Order: sequence, then structure tokens, then C-alpha cells
Amino acid sequence: MIEAVRFVVDGEEFDVYRDGTSIHHTWVSGPNPGYGFSVGGSGAEALTDEEVRAEIRAFLSEVDPRTGFLVE
Repeated sequence: MIEAVRFVVDGEEFDVYRDGTSIHHTWVSGPNPGYGFSVGGSGAEALTDEEVRAEIRAFLSEVDPRTGFLVE
């Protein structure tokens, strides 16, 4: 089993799993269980912790605070 690393970004908690060329982010403190996002492709496995935090911030900036889901 792949071990998750807990990231806290702007007060929100995410479990981050690195799986080959993909990085999966689960929003642990969010309102929707299991919700999150993934980043994949060439270079994803080399993202630094600061780059992972930047990806999380970008995700959070697109979330509708009323629903807890990405804005459509």
C-alpha cells in the first residue's frame, strides 16, 4: 500500500499519494468525503513539496465555498 503524506495548506488538510507518474490529493478536511484531484504525466513524480502545495492552492481557489466542489 502506498503511504500518504499529510499536507496542510491554508488550513485545509490533504492526503497526498505518489503513484508512479501520478500524484493523488484527497481533501481530508473538505465537506465531501473522498473528494480531491490528481496530477499526472511526465514530470509529476518530480514535483517538490512546495509545488504540491501550489497545486493544492490552485485547486482550492477553484472550489465553490457553497458546495465544496469545483466551480462549473
